[in-house]
Amino acid sequence: MKFLDAEKNIVAGGSGYLGKLLASELATRGSEVIILTRNPSPCPGRIQEVHWDGRTLGPWAGRLEAAKAVINLTGRSLNCRYTPENRREIVESRVESVKIIGEAIRRCAKPPQVLVQAGSLGIYGNAGDRWCDEEAPPAEDFPEQTCVSWENAFAEAPTPQTRRVLFRIGFVLGAGGGALKVLANLTRWGLGGTLGSGKQYISWLHEDDMNAIFLAAIEREDIHGVFNASGPNPVPNAKFMRELRATLQRPWTPPAPVWAVHVGSWLMRTEPCLALMGRRCSPKNLLEHGFKFKFPELKGALKDIYP
Repeated sequence: MKFLDAEKNIVAGGSGYLGKLLASELATRGSEVIILTRNPSPCPGRIQEVHWDGRTLGPWAGRLEAAKAVINLTGRSLNCRYTPENRREIVESRVESVKIIGEAIRRCAKPPQVLVQAGSLGIYGNAGDRWCDEEAPPAEDFPEQTCVSWENAFAEAPTPQTRRVLFRIGFVLGAGGGALKVLANLTRWGLGGTLGSGKQYISWLHEDDMNAIFLAAIEREDIHGVFNASGPNPVPNAKFMRELRATLQRPWTPPAPVWAVHVGSWLMRTEPCLALMGRRCSPKNLLEHGFKFKFPELKGALKDIYP
């Protein structure tokens, strides 16, 4: 799949790990890539960063004209303490960016062909070992209801002339960023034990497959609606940490009990639920659309990332 030189793709909130990963892939395939970010900086080659605040219309909106795709990854990280101020920023950063992008697209004389919106598998909450496909109901705590508000904003910001896709993204594995980098460092320091009961499921996805899913959404007109963006074989935390230790050639490590996870989360200024809760998600809609995963098994994915 190679793009034409004249093709233009917009990545909103593209200065984070996933955004940079996708922008690099798009540029490699010949696309002009425009990253919308609050803090633009000079970029090489086909990638350009443009200022936006994620809340109001501005000169950035004109860049959406005649674009192939707009991919919206905007949202304050959930990796923080859930203080009232942080909760407000987490919700508003997601909802307001969705609304303003919808308005900008509706103002285009030649709207983008497709809008790809990021969501999260977190919408399913702490689901135990129950399989969650795209029809599973949302849970009711703060992280899950944030996802509901996020998706409701997307539904309420119609773009009639633009195909629409929403990806509920899982735990993306890559050496260059994201939570795996933190877990790998802890494992190298001898802190790579099972977290809590170890039964909480991790619905993971190799970064190459994440890029391939985005590319499929951009190119394939039959892809629209909601998709779980995760691999076909989620694993419990105990197995994930065991495979990570083996890949990094580290010995068995004592598990971290729940109280230790709470202490560690407090020291790292984050919430223990991010480590102690999990969900076992199925990419049912992707599989039904014939998507083939390059890395369907965790062992192969980790060996590719850490050869």
